[in-house]
Amino acid sequence: MGSDPQYIKFPDLTLAQHVFNLSNPSCPQTVRQTSLKKVQDAISENKMAPFYRHLAHPVEGILNHSGEGVPQHQASSTKSLITSNMLASRKSPQKSDFPWDESLYQSLVEDNKKELDAFQKEEDEAEEAAGDTEVLAARGKRAEFWARVGDKDKAIESHEALLEKTTFLGTKIDLVLAMIRIGLFFGDTLSVRKNIERANTLIESGGDWDRRNRLKAYKGLHLLTIRSYSGAAPLLLDSLSTFTSYELCSYSALVIYSVLAGSLSLKRVDFKAKVVDAPEIKAILGSGEDRVAALTGEVSSGPGAKDEEMKDASTSKATPGAATTAVNLTTLGAGSGIQAEAEVPVDFSPLADLVSSLYNGNYRSFFVALAAVEDNFLTQDRYLYEHRAWFVREMRLRAYQQLLQSYRVVGLNSMASDFGVTVDFLDRDLAKFIASNRIACTIDRVNGIIETNRPDDKNKQYADVVKHGDALITKLQKYGQAVRLRGSERS
Repeated sequence: MGSDPQYIKFPDLTLAQHVFNLSNPSCPQTVRQTSLKKVQDAISENKMAPFYRHLAHPVEGILNHSGEGVPQHQASSTKSLITSNMLASRKSPQKSDFPWDESLYQSLVEDNKKELDAFQKEEDEAEEAAGDTEVLAARGKRAEFWARVGDKDKAIESHEALLEKTTFLGTKIDLVLAMIRIGLFFGDTLSVRKNIERANTLIESGGDWDRRNRLKAYKGLHLLTIRSYSGAAPLLLDSLSTFTSYELCSYSALVIYSVLAGSLSLKRVDFKAKVVDAPEIKAILGSGEDRVAALTGEVSSGPGAKDEEMKDASTSKATPGAATTAVNLTTLGAGSGIQAEAEVPVDFSPLADLVSSLYNGNYRSFFVALAAVEDNFLTQDRYLYEHRAWFVREMRLRAYQQLLQSYRVVGLNSMASDFGVTVDFLDRDLAKFIASNRIACTIDRVNGIIETNRPDDKNKQYADVVKHGDALITKLQKYGQAVRLRGSERS
């Protein structure tokens, strides 16, 4: 149960990010070219015949735009190998120069057949002359093979078959975690949710600390992909100090996900303790002095952290030169920086400005930082891209609420000046949130003021009970009509 994790090498989730870059219209041309080479090299190196067909086939390929080759109506006669949701846009993906080479594909298919024959031979020999352990090892190689070449259906099928035969709890958890990554790789949210529930059941039955810790990061990332930031924030933030799931994402990516989720969903007190003052985040987003203090343990996070110290730290904005490299605190303690060195340098300054300006109430800088975060992070990450407009809207709402809750009346011109926007934009933006009952205030354009309405908790609770009670009664009436509860109406 305490053995080293297995089946963590494939699928490579960074490859899915490169495929996403190829279809992302906001991705720079140089990045797309680099991603194209990475994908082509991975296909050749790992003999990924099914995945190559899924991407580049003239008819079935998701990156194909010409429709040349076999007519479209004949595509139904050829069974599609893979179904996925890997592209940035489902309607009009970014055109990419990813050519189809029939000879390359046939050579990859032949290599795959040779490997499968070797696995079958090894499995037959194990069944005849060895024990169950050797048979499972041979089947494990087959399962890992399908995950490596990028065939989703066969990879899931082989992992499921192996899971039924495996008796060791640790191996079972590793197999389910591998299926979670397969789902994440192909963007299959339903499969990810199902396997997370299975992994959670296995962990609760006696999983070791390392696998329990890994599952925490898996669950946090899944909740992030389904727009459940309030559930993802505590899991991702707790994973910062003990992160080991490099097969899932880099430490830099974990910091980005944690900060974004915490900034949107945490209350102000928790936001200060777990994001603004967290040593793991200060070590990445902080200035030079803050980073050194966080790494040496001089700063601590928690409700007891002093507000004055936070203000001194947050007023100095992180510069690109001081916040360009991701640092994993766990590797520092272990004396190994291999994983951190392998990460691509990231400029965290927009993220640092977002956190600092939001907490300190510098809303003009906050809007600028929010735009930079959208350009540098939200539009460039496959997990965040789909929810980028929603995230920006919710962050604007949070800033509006934070300002308005402190005042009874606010001047419209004054508030627009604070946020660095026009009065018309602020009027339109606030009107949307007011209409949906997200902000309790009214706008008086004649007098140029915004008047906040704060109903007391008892009245609000009473109104909520009446509202939900009416909805429940309506549903019960419809249900009664459907099933004919009254005996006189029974046939």
